[in-house]
Amino acid sequence: TMTIHSEEHVVDVHVRSGVYSSDTIFDYTHGYIATRLFSRNACFIMKIKKEYIPELREIGRLAFERQTMKDVYSPNNVWAQFQAGTSRLGHLKDWVLYGKHIENLCTGLPLYE
Repeated sequence: TMTIHSEEHVVDVHVRSGVYSSDTIFDYTHGYIATRLFSRNACFIMKIKKEYIPELREIGRLAFERQTMKDVYSPNNVWAQFQAGTSRLGHLKDWVLYGKHIENLCTGLPLYE
């Protein structure tokens, strides 16, 4: 499911698929995306790069297309590949940078950037 909070410039994406379940936050105000993978008990954070990530209003349109037409081809599919690296727990300066939505999603989990 996807929830778009236009006034806060935030998109919540919830994937419920057993071991592959995850929650993702697109925080356009702070310019970051955070994904919490439940199977790994970890949070992955990346900077929004405008050339790869659709704008907030575009995400809503793409979600509507997908929901109503099911198999619509779109060149704007969002894919991310995370590579193993060092992790750390979030500190106050991280939460100022990433914002409260990502803090709520990732507090207490190892962060991979």
